[in-house]
Amino acid sequence: MDPTCSSESIYNLIPSDWKEPPPPPRYVSVFKAAVKDEKQKFKTAMKTMGPAKLEVPSPKDFLKKHSKEKTLPPKKKFEWNEPRKPPVPLRTDHPVMGIQSEKNFINTNAADVIMGVAKKPKPIYVDKRTGDKHDLETSGLVPKYINKKGYGVTPEYIRKRNEEVKKAQEEYDNYIQENLREAAMKRLSDEEREAVLQGLKKNWEEVHKEFQSLSVFIDSIPKKIRKQKLEEEMKQLEHDIGVLEKHKIIYIANK
Repeated sequence: MDPTCSSESIYNLIPSDWKEPPPPPRYVSVFKAAVKDEKQKFKTAMKTMGPAKLEVPSPKDFLKKHSKEKTLPPKKKFEWNEPRKPPVPLRTDHPVMGIQSEKNFINTNAADVIMGVAKKPKPIYVDKRTGDKHDLETSGLVPKYINKKGYGVTPEYIRKRNEEVKKAQEEYDNYIQENLREAAMKRLSDEEREAVLQGLKKNWEEVHKEFQSLSVFIDSIPKKIRKQKLEEEMKQLEHDIGVLEKHKIIYIANK
């Protein structure tokens, strides 16, 4: 017999204070009422196969027979306005026979050939020994375009464009010169620019030589700092050299 099922079990003498905790409240959305009302509103409006504001057709206006057929226009008398062709000749009608011309076609043709201008042969060229003929005019072998009046002459629109570009460049140069005069800028001459460029390249070679003399293993913080410093100097020098080589005209501020 199971001792837990008996009223005299020892387990019934131990007071039990433990109670099962109540379940947590379920999440309820704040939009539940609004969604429910909106759904009910649209559902009620569509019960009549469309919005309830539409007017329901009357039962008396039912579809009648032949009500969808199109009505034909009223009859009109046919009138032919086009000119009619001549009638077909009758069987008893006979053509006029025995009419002859007195013109001598042989002599007329001979006179036309003798007095006419000889037809020039079409220029052709043969490119194979088998005698294949081609049109010479469209072959590109005849110097046709170089003999034109406007061959080799700059078109008018290109001349106008070049003049506009030249004028815009002059205006820009004048604007730059005016700004330079106002800002007291000085333009480096070619000799000064070349001297600065050579000096930068010499400095880069010295820094690069010093960078090459570093130890292979960089195992201390001072060595890392020195390496980073040399790399930054080389990078800055390379940037300055690139700027001077790219731009031929350099302006500096007067101090």
